[in-house]
Amino acid sequence: MTSDAYPRRILLAVTGLSPQVVTETLYALAVAAERPWIPTEIHLLTTADGRRRAELALLSDAPGWFHRLRTDFGLPPIAFDADHIHCVTDAAGTPLDDIRSPADNERLADWLTEQVRQFTLDGDSAIHASIAGGRKTMGFYLGYALSLYGRPQDRLSHVLVNEPFESSWNFFYPTPYSQVMETRDGALADTREAQVTLARIPFVRLRDGLDESLLRGEARFSAAVASAQRALQPPELIIDRQAQCIQAAGQRIKLPPRELAFYSLFAERLLAGEEPLPAPPKDAPDPDWAARFLDQYHRLRDGALDDTERTEQALRHGMDGEYFSTTKSKLHQRLRRALGKAADPYLIDDGGTRPRRYRLILPREAVRFGRLAKTDAISSLEQDFVESKNVGNNL
Repeated sequence: MTSDAYPRRILLAVTGLSPQVVTETLYALAVAAERPWIPTEIHLLTTADGRRRAELALLSDAPGWFHRLRTDFGLPPIAFDADHIHCVTDAAGTPLDDIRSPADNERLADWLTEQVRQFTLDGDSAIHASIAGGRKTMGFYLGYALSLYGRPQDRLSHVLVNEPFESSWNFFYPTPYSQVMETRDGALADTREAQVTLARIPFVRLRDGLDESLLRGEARFSAAVASAQRALQPPELIIDRQAQCIQAAGQRIKLPPRELAFYSLFAERLLAGEEPLPAPPKDAPDPDWAARFLDQYHRLRDGALDDTERTEQALRHGMDGEYFSTTKSKLHQRLRRALGKAADPYLIDDGGTRPRRYRLILPREAVRFGRLAKTDAISSLEQDFVESKNVGNNL
């Protein structure tokens, strides 16, 4: 489906002291374009001062430039009123008049990111985002947020106006009739002679690389960027047996001994250039599989976190398919929870066809065993693991 065929079409713009960019962009899309793109609704992202200017210039009875444009060119109804003007606030919820401090910029980045995420939730919508208005940081964050969350039907643009109409408070769009206005340098010009051009801006869509949690819920700008970066960076896996953790896609992940021994087994086979392995039979314990696994498990002894005797007892007759599948599933769950879609290269691959043969498909040069630098940071996944072990030890 082309962008103009979506039932809900949203013109999303950042504005500041020049609300003209809204009518200029609307004119370029709905009137001047060879194939018109007429929004069904308009939403502005702005400051408190920008909101006042937009309401007075665009939505008032006079001059009411938005209503005048619709009338001049016979455009259909477009949902756009004061409720469609969204204002960035400080931590206390007070609208910001301007973006002045580093804290304001951080707040703006998070707020704009969440606004764009919300608008992209509707699969029946297409967004045209304009970065022409507001402070440069506002345009940058809107463009970056669309890169993070934008879908194939979404577009990004900047509107250009020729001299002497550019940056003139009296110009809002080329009128279909003669209208003389005074330019910013005191000269006179006819708005009918103005030219408005829409410069479309290509952008890289990173949405498919984001963690599902970031797509579902409110996310800080920095968290969304970090998630996209993890999906784009070359894979690297470091296994630290002593600390009982791994580092994958730049993130440290604590693993229980069972999953870590299982993962280490496949990592060692990769480094040794050994062939993929079939899983043990479902109902027939395999002693060779148990021996491979326990060889790795014995290297991970670490006090209370390692119940070696119970593991040996469970595998005394060999490892069966259920034990194999459950361990692999738990490992994959932990990797996906920590890394989102960036986990895909780090999962145990089954070959894709029957008979299934399992291996780690990372490049050999991307995998190593070694010590990780000590860090005070602990991931939410690691915290959950520690808490679950504490609960188990108290039973």
